[in-house]
Amino acid sequence: MPTGAGVADGPFHSQSTEAWFTHVPGLKVVYPAFPAEAKALLMSSFNEPNPILFFEHKAMYRTVREEVEEGAQFIELGKADVVRSGTDVTVVTYGMGVHWTLDLIDDEDLAGQLELINLRTLVPLDFNAIRSSAERTGKVIVLQEDVAVGGYAEHIASRIAQECWEALDGPVITVSSDATPVPFHAALEEGFLAKSKLNDAVQKLLSY
Repeated sequence: MPTGAGVADGPFHSQSTEAWFTHVPGLKVVYPAFPAEAKALLMSSFNEPNPILFFEHKAMYRTVREEVEEGAQFIELGKADVVRSGTDVTVVTYGMGVHWTLDLIDDEDLAGQLELINLRTLVPLDFNAIRSSAERTGKVIVLQEDVAVGGYAEHIASRIAQECWEALDGPVITVSSDATPVPFHAALEEGFLAKSKLNDAVQKLLSY
């Protein structure tokens, strides 16, 4: 399913609707962040007996490139990936949020401070990976492109607060896009997206 903003398309196929489908028992939700893992997750999805909704962010079609090996590759559904290791703050995200976080790490020289978890699948959710990272860093941000109300980040943050609270050294922060239709104008769209709010959230948690 095409999804996501960042290409000045306005509200047409730019909304983030993934959370809607996580409410359907029995439906798996896949949301890759890189071409190679998209191929491997898609091939794993073909082997699944259960129905799967496979999200593809529109902006990634034209901005994210990497070599993809020929032949069959598979990634187990429900296994997150630690893209960058860090000691101070965990950022849990998926899809374009992975690239926003990588950009922030490079732009703000945060290598070694931020641990970046790429969920890959929302259902099943690899909460063990989230818990393990939260216990190491003690501080967690859950980043999504979706709006806050009803978004999947709120569900993840709630679980972290309930199941990892003894290990936390600060509040669990969710970073989401504005609760408005996706703007057509590129500058307005940039301000609408959660990316514009990520650095403030990181600096807030680093200060705890």
